[in-house]
Amino acid sequence: MAAERPALDELEFVVGHVFADRALLERALTHRSWVSDGDGRNRGEDNERLEFLGDAVLDLVISEQLYRASDSAEGRLTRARAMLVRRESLARHARALGLGGFLLLGRGEERSGGADKDSILADALESLIAALYLDAGFTVARDFVTRLFAQDLARRGQDGELHAPRDSRTELQEVLQGAGRGTPEYRLKDSSGPDHMPVWVMEVVVAGQVLAVGQGSTKQGAARAAALSALQKLSGSGDG
Repeated sequence: MAAERPALDELEFVVGHVFADRALLERALTHRSWVSDGDGRNRGEDNERLEFLGDAVLDLVISEQLYRASDSAEGRLTRARAMLVRRESLARHARALGLGGFLLLGRGEERSGGADKDSILADALESLIAALYLDAGFTVARDFVTRLFAQDLARRGQDGELHAPRDSRTELQEVLQGAGRGTPEYRLKDSSGPDHMPVWVMEVVVAGQVLAVGQGSTKQGAARAAALSALQKLSGSGDG
């Protein structure tokens, strides 16, 4: 099944880091269902221990960013952090990275759509953060998290509180229409993988220009990923 995934160097390109220890990246993408599938092969270690570590690294980075960006009281900071690191938020960012297409899942989990489940995607993102930390140190992990959450961290209402992000497609449409650039369209660019674990690639186009490309295990997920990538580029957080 690993041969059916996109090459891991594609994920390294998206993440912005080439792993010295590729086994860490493999482990971060290995769900427990793959390890316990029971076909007699030695499938190694799943990503649950990495998830434990990644959760702590993520909390520290987000806490630091919130502390530096605001003089809000502890209660507000705690609420903001909880909103940013909740399962739905992490899954949204994992989809933007196309993480679902790289996961190693057992056959039953694949058939049930595990590559697009919020819980599995959120855990995989935390595991990836831990893998970055172990492979390259805290600075690299912090920079990755900061880039990934830049737009969420900048989203504040008039009350100074962070507000829950809207669907990336809705937000992109509002941004483009507000700038007089028209309505975005989503087009299928490519698809690969077996029927039970497809990888869809969608591009978002406005006025005939391709703004960004995203991938996911569903067309909807790929479109969301493309929209989020476009928003990051428009805000400057997707540069470099």
